[in-house]
Amino acid sequence: MRRLLARLGFLRRQREPQADPDPRAEELRRKLAESRAMVAEREEFEAAELTVDLAEPAPEDPDSRRRSVHEAARATVEQMRERSG
Repeated sequence: MRRLLARLGFLRRQREPQADPDPRAEELRRKLAESRAMVAEREEFEAAELTVDLAEPAPEDPDSRRRSVHEAARATVEQMRERSG
């Protein structure tokens, strides 16, 4: 009978919550809440970014890009000369 009562007492003690919670648990909860807030901020930031499928494709040839930049610069220089002269 004593063994049975001892076992019941042991089981009852296991079910009861601990009187003093681990102080590290609150710190972990705080860190988890901070990380959730950071994830939400990051998702909001990334939502504003331009997706790859909407981005302008890069020119195929660097030489053609260089030529178009030089042509645009020459046209701008010509406009400036016309205005000043």
